Amino acid sequence: MQTDHNRKTNTTIKLDNVKHKIVVMSGKGGVGKSTVAVNLSIAFSMRGIEVGLIDCDIYGPSVPKMLGIEGERLLGSEGGGIQPVILPPHLKVMSMGFLLSDKDSPVIWRGPLKMTAIRQFLEDVNWGNLDYLIIDLPPGTGDEPLSIAQLLPQIDGAVIVTTPQDVALVSVRKSINFARKLNMPVIGLIENMSGFVCPHCGKPTPIFKTGGGQKACKDLGVPFLGCLPIDTKIVECGDSGKPFMSEHPNTLSAKTFGEIVKRIEEYVDLKEKQKRKEEI
Repeated sequence: MQTDHNRKTNTTIKLDNVKHKIVVMSGKGGVGKSTVAVNLSIAFSMRGIEVGLIDCDIYGPSVPKMLGIEGERLLGSEGGGIQPVILPPHLKVMSMGFLLSDKDSPVIWRGPLKMTAIRQFLEDVNWGNLDYLIIDLPPGTGDEPLSIAQLLPQIDGAVIVTTPQDVALVSVRKSINFARKLNMPVIGLIENMSGFVCPHCGKPTPIFKTGGGQKACKDLGVPFLGCLPIDTKIVECGDSGKPFMSEHPNTLSAKTFGEIVKRIEEYVDLKEKQKRKEEI
């Protein structure tokens, strides 16, 4: 990776071959944001859609492990640039995890180096023609989310992940206001870990309460995309590197992911129609 401080970092990146760009954000850690980003990417790809997934968590990249590609390394392509790791038939992945000498190696970088790495993930990787580029951001409103917002001003929107507890919802409100201040549309909010459905009796238990995400959406005037229950299969798949969506497509959680993908597509299609009308 280049770390030349003289590279321009204040210019935007077009990514002309990428139709739509979606960021996945959270106000705090531990809400399952990367799990959501990974499974949304898989859900899109299962529909025959060409998808790219960028893991922008420079210090704690977890996407490679969740997808079972932790040992992969990046290669240069014939036309120059970096070749992303490809999961046939429709998913391409980029992560700092592919650049570490081993999985336990820490990344000890200050802000400017993170900015340069994120720029290269966008600009120097040969993404090819993509329908969607999904960008998994680290929690909070720090360097990485700000860098993406500055480098990609044409982002279609943000999907924000929360859990039902009040402490998580306080942080998610900050994420929504962060997106608004940077003129980034908010596609909607996902309430993750919304109750636990017992695999034996089928009875739901609201371990972390439920409905907090819906209330926050109503208060802040943003769409609600759906509730995802705590599912032990999602945990098992993430730890074993097997994509949950393709391993358990008939579960309630998988069907919910599919419905969320449809809502995102509907949002993007509506936005495209409005843009065309304005251009006429």
